[in-house]
Amino acid sequence: MDREQFLEVYRHSLAHILAKAVMEIFGRENVQIAIGPQIADGMYYDFLLPRGISTEDFPAIEQKMKEIMKRREAWTRKEVSKAEALEIFRGQKYKEELINDLPEGETITVYYTGDDFVDLCRGPHIENSAELLSVAYKIRAVSSAYWRGDEKRDSLQRVYVYAFPDQQQLKAHLAMIKEAQERDHKKIGKELDLFMFDETAPGMPYWLPRGWKLYQTLLAYSRKLQARHGYTEISAPLINKKKLWVISGHWAHYQNNMFMVPGLEGFLAADAEIPGVLDNPMDGLDETATVKLPKGAPVFNRDLDDTMGAKPMNCPNAMMTYRRTLHSYKELPIRYSEYDVLHRKEKSGQMNGLFRVQEFRQDDDHTFVMESQIESEIADIISIADEIYSTFGVTYRAELSTRPEDFMGDIEVWNRAEAALKKILDDKYGEGGYEINEGDGAFYGPKIDLQIKDALGREWQCGTIQLDFQLPHNFGLTYVNAEGNQEMPVVIHRAIYGSLERFIGIIIENFKGAFPFWLNPYQVAVVPIRPEHNDYARKVAERLEDEGIRVEVDYADVNMNTKIKNFKTMKDPYIVVVGDREAAENTVAITVRGQKQQLHNVPLETLVKMCNKMNDEHTLELIGEVPEKF
Repeated sequence: MDREQFLEVYRHSLAHILAKAVMEIFGRENVQIAIGPQIADGMYYDFLLPRGISTEDFPAIEQKMKEIMKRREAWTRKEVSKAEALEIFRGQKYKEELINDLPEGETITVYYTGDDFVDLCRGPHIENSAELLSVAYKIRAVSSAYWRGDEKRDSLQRVYVYAFPDQQQLKAHLAMIKEAQERDHKKIGKELDLFMFDETAPGMPYWLPRGWKLYQTLLAYSRKLQARHGYTEISAPLINKKKLWVISGHWAHYQNNMFMVPGLEGFLAADAEIPGVLDNPMDGLDETATVKLPKGAPVFNRDLDDTMGAKPMNCPNAMMTYRRTLHSYKELPIRYSEYDVLHRKEKSGQMNGLFRVQEFRQDDDHTFVMESQIESEIADIISIADEIYSTFGVTYRAELSTRPEDFMGDIEVWNRAEAALKKILDDKYGEGGYEINEGDGAFYGPKIDLQIKDALGREWQCGTIQLDFQLPHNFGLTYVNAEGNQEMPVVIHRAIYGSLERFIGIIIENFKGAFPFWLNPYQVAVVPIRPEHNDYARKVAERLEDEGIRVEVDYADVNMNTKIKNFKTMKDPYIVVVGDREAAENTVAITVRGQKQQLHNVPLETLVKMCNKMNDEHTLELIGEVPEKF
C-alpha cells in the first residue's frame, strides 16, 4: 500500500472512530450521523447534535477516540440489501436518505466497528481499531455545514480532524498551518488597510487607498512589460445583450455563473405560468421549474431577448473589436490587452477573501494569429510569464488541460489545437516536463495553465494560455491571406497574473505583507523629529514624489518613536528621519525594514538614486548597492 492509499484508508477509518466516539459521549439516541470522508490533511464528520460542540469538548472526544482504539475492536464488512440497510439505520434520517437515493440492485456495504457501531460505507478500511494507535491526530475545528451543501436543508456540525502517520508529520503540518494563519491575506489586508468587504456587495472587494496603490502598481508593471512585446490595450462595455453571449457560447455554457440585468421587458407579470429558464434570486425558485407566479412577485426571465449580462469574461468584446474592420495577414498578430472589471456569480460558501470573488480584473489578452504564428506567439507569452514570475520570486509548473465533455466545435479542430499546445510544451519543458489534466479545458479550446508555488510550497493556478479555433468561427472573423483569400484567424486567450484580486491575495501571503520596495503601497515614510523640521520633511517628500516614488509623511506633533512605530506597523520599506543636521546638510537618516542598523548622513539625491534603481529593476532586495561614501 503506497502512502496515499495508506492515508486514505487510515483517515477514513479514523472518521468512523470519531463518529463512534461522539455517539458514545452524547448518547446514541441523541446523535444523527451524516457523512465522514477523508480530506487532504485528515478527515471530518457531520453530525446533528443536541447542543453545540466547543473547543472545550475536543480533549474528551480525542480521549474517547483513543479509548475505542485500545479496545482492539474488529472491523467487519458486510453486503446488505436496500431493505436490510434501511432496517440497520432505522432512525438515522441522513443515512436513510442516502440509502433511498441508491438505485435498485445496487450493492450496499456497511462496516461494523465492534458490535455496536455501524456505518454506511464502500470502504476499504482497516481490520482492527488498534491499527490506528500509531496514527497522530488532533481535532482542528468545528463548523456549520448544510446537509448536502443545500442551505435550505439542516445545518449540521462538522468536526474536522488532522490525521498523519506519526507525530513528527503532524507537528510539521501544524507548524505550517500556524505559518499560513500568520500569512492569511484577509488578516494582513486588514492590518495594512489594503481592502475590505461589506455585506452590501458580497464577494466584491473595496480597494482602500493603500491597496489601490498596490493594485495600480501591478497594472503599471504589466502594461509596461506588455508594451515591450507589442500589446495594445482596449476597454469595452461591462454589460452586453443576451445576443452577444449566445454567439460566444457563454449563454449555453456559462449563464448560471453570470449576473443578469433585465431589459425593458425583463420582469414578467404576476399570475403568469412561465415554462423554461427562470431566475428569481429573491424567492429562490428552481431555475428549470415551470411555475405560476404569485401576485406581487414578478420574476425575471433570462430567456427574453432584451436580457443583458454583466460580462464574466472579456473574450466576446475582443471578438467584436477585431470584427469592426477588415484585416490583412500583415497585421497579425493583433494583441488586445484588457483590464476591465468582470463579474462571476459564486455560491456564498465558495467565496474566500480575495481568492474567490464575484468582481475582479484580469491581465487579459486576446491575440489574433495565423496558425503558422501559434508556436512563436505562445513562446513569447511564456517568456513574459517567466519574467513576471521571476520578478516575484516564485516558480511555476505547466499543465495542459484537454477537451471537456461540453466542448464546442469540431473534434478534429480540437485534436489539432491540443497537438499544437503539446508540441510547444514538449519543446519548452521536454516530454514529461509538464502534467496533462484530461477534460479540464475551456468549452471553446484546450489550455495551458501555469501553477505557481508560494513560500509555503502551496500551488496556485494563475496564468493561462488558451488556444481557440471556435470563437473566431462563431463571430465570423477573417483576415486576408497572402493569396488575397479570406481565412479565419486563431485566437489565443492569455493571462499571467490571472485574477489580480487572487494574485494580490497570493503575494500578500507569499511576502507576509512585507512587499518588495517597487511594489509596496508607500515606499518611503518621512518622520520629522519635531514640528520645526516639517518644512524640510516636505522638501524631501516633494523631491521623491517628483521621481514617482510613493511617499507618506507624518507631520503630527507627537513623539518621533510613535511615528516610527506606526510606519513600521504598515511595513514601509524605508523610514526616513530628518532633524536639524539633516535639514542643514540636505541629508536623511534611513531605517530599512527588517534591518537594525540605520544609514546616517545619506545625501537626499543618493536616496533618490537608490529608490529609482529599485523601481527600475523591480528587485526583491530592499537596499541594493549603497555607495560606501555618501
